[in-house]
Amino acid sequence: MRLYLLRHAEAGPYQADDFSRRLTEKGIAQAGRVGEFLGRQGLSPELILSSPVLRAKETAEIVEKKLGQSELLLAPWLACGMTPETALHQLADYKRLESVMIVGHEPDFSALVATLLGAPSGEAINISKASLTIIDLARLTPGSGVLKLLLPVKLLS
Repeated sequence: MRLYLLRHAEAGPYQADDFSRRLTEKGIAQAGRVGEFLGRQGLSPELILSSPVLRAKETAEIVEKKLGQSELLLAPWLACGMTPETALHQLADYKRLESVMIVGHEPDFSALVATLLGAPSGEAINISKASLTIIDLARLTPGSGVLKLLLPVKLLS
């Protein structure tokens, strides 16, 4: 499986109801850049799974619209606080697919990338807002991933 990880784009400032933070204008533009980059490069996941948290959902919807051919589903397990173990368990439901994108949060994604690559922790990995990471997985097990791409949105032109 080719796993695309997309951290949500820039959202408004922290609020008491963190789940309802919307993308800023900059965040909307960032998500659009990611979708356009994927389209230009012929990188279109078969399925997009998004955290139900509004900023992630909005990011996923913009990317899906730019690609025009991926299916988008909300996945509650991608909400803030996801563990690598949970991600691996849940992704097993989609192992028949060649490619899946997940849209979510930090520090969850750094921990997941570290686990997939067999790194000791996610502390050395920083997944910035709207950055795109692609990992090829021979199996859905820790240490089985091969990093193919990790690009911050500012380099996606």
